[in-house]
Amino acid sequence: MTLEPRPKRYPPPEFPPRRSKLFARVPPAVFPPILGLLGLAGAVRLALGRLGLDAGPGDLLAGVAVALWVFAAVAYAVKVARRPGVVREDLRVLPGRSGLAALTMGGMAAAGLAGAYSAQAAAVLLILALAAHALLVVLLVQLLLGLPREARAVNPTLHLSFVGFIVAAAPALALGWGWLAAALFWACLPVALAIWALSLRQFALAVPPAPLRPLLAIHLAPAALFGTVAGLLAMPEPGAIFAGLGLVYAILLVASGRWLLEAGVTAMWGAFTFPLAALATALLLTGGVWLWPGVLLTVVALAVNPAILWWVLKRWPGGKLAAVTNAAEA
Repeated sequence: MTLEPRPKRYPPPEFPPRRSKLFARVPPAVFPPILGLLGLAGAVRLALGRLGLDAGPGDLLAGVAVALWVFAAVAYAVKVARRPGVVREDLRVLPGRSGLAALTMGGMAAAGLAGAYSAQAAAVLLILALAAHALLVVLLVQLLLGLPREARAVNPTLHLSFVGFIVAAAPALALGWGWLAAALFWACLPVALAIWALSLRQFALAVPPAPLRPLLAIHLAPAALFGTVAGLLAMPEPGAIFAGLGLVYAILLVASGRWLLEAGVTAMWGAFTFPLAALATALLLTGGVWLWPGVLLTVVALAVNPAILWWVLKRWPGGKLAAVTNAAEA
């Protein structure tokens, strides 16, 4: 007679339930819509300036966006201070990977908004954000190299990690670091082209599942950002081309809206916010026939970005957002 192995003993449920320490499970998924709000503030500022209106509302929105980013960044820093290994664990899942990239990209965008008030503070923040983003890229490369080949498939979040440096180009120009802006533009461009090409090939082979389809909007962000930076670097023709390509892709996304949103509202919708703001900025900066489409997109972003941000933020307290996005706990 053979004896069955004794079943594993599980600890009895805790009562009252154990509560996580403060900021121990900050979900990186909060950062993409915060990045969208930072981008929206820049677009509103630019739109008001192009229309000759008072810049006060844009400055107010910029202050709110930067303050929100600082709060969320400090909260995540507390989480990392409790257990630094959570960064690698958050990088293992797509919401964490895109969220952490958006965190450091948000630092670059916040530096651009803060530069109007303190060049020194903006310079320090920009350098820190670039260094943190570079560290995330190193950690991500190490993680990807350790995964099986099928788990290293190309996805739109790679733009955020490997091309996200381009967000620092406009603040660098404002600080007088034209050499850095040009270096970022030319270094990031071939990487973005490679990710676009590989993503197109992969899309032809397999359609992404419904929950991941909103991430396709991320492909729009590099085109819009390259358009903005090219315009600022006195390259108006490439700037207009990138802005136009971004607009065409945005129209395709809108045309496939029912298919794109088939999974319903999720935290992945944060991927819509910063590309929308980036495209509005690129069109406004290009000007000419693109001015009014840029103004229209800014108005649309004023409705869309805060709504998505609120939907995400109200699920942060209580841990619901952390649970559905598999955020690591310190």
